[in-house]
Amino acid sequence: MTGYADDLALAHLLADRADAIATSRFRALDLRVEAKPDLTPVSDADTAVEREIRALLAEHRPADGLLGEEYGAQPASDADGRRWIVDPIDGTKNFVRGVPVWATLIALFDADRPVVGVVSAPALGRRWWASLGAGAYAGPGPAAGERIGVSAVRRLADASFCYSSLTGWERAGRLDAMLDLMRASWRSRAYGDFYGYMLLAEGALDVMVEPELSLWDMAALVPIITEAGGTVTDLAGRPAPAGAPGTESSLVATNGVLHADILTRLDRPAEH
Repeated sequence: MTGYADDLALAHLLADRADAIATSRFRALDLRVEAKPDLTPVSDADTAVEREIRALLAEHRPADGLLGEEYGAQPASDADGRRWIVDPIDGTKNFVRGVPVWATLIALFDADRPVVGVVSAPALGRRWWASLGAGAYAGPGPAAGERIGVSAVRRLADASFCYSSLTGWERAGRLDAMLDLMRASWRSRAYGDFYGYMLLAEGALDVMVEPELSLWDMAALVPIITEAGGTVTDLAGRPAPAGAPGTESSLVATNGVLHADILTRLDRPAEH
């Protein structure tokens, strides 16, 4: 048990409630979907899940801050206090199309670092979780979890390489480097969203990279990957996420052994 055991238990409760709401709306004929200002979709399930999580946190952790994708930031009562980071449904595009790869992401920041992470994917029957110093686990739920760990693959030629899409890398001027990475890898697949990172934490693949993510997209992933023995930074090699709301960051996650090689390869400038 660690100092964050009670917070992890609460995060599981939040995930249980989120699972119940989201599952009831998944593939519902009357699901309502709208476009946000950035033209990404939001469903009535996204908003209902975040409202429920906010209500539970107001009851159980009223002094803590909160940042959610749909309803923004609520400051902590203490300027240097703890805050929860929530993505009610990561993979909304999958959710609204009936693809079962989506999850609720719940993280706790303390002293501006992620110390608890829960990723719950009820349509897959799978949940991943971790708290600082207590290891990373996966299974149907906390009563039936097994400890997980990253792979020991040491060469890119033997590695399974994962990414979300190529369009963001093209915008970032690193498409050539990405394509070279894919060619140099044993296998490359675009699983996308939370799923590639959780497969990395389980040791099923070895590298997952994305050029642009919001804080709520990555906060819950970091404790799980690092407690599983992996390494997570941005493209410059700085620990990620930095924790600043409203900003985007790149994310490079590996089994640790491959990390320096991946950063070096992605740093190659575009050819013209």
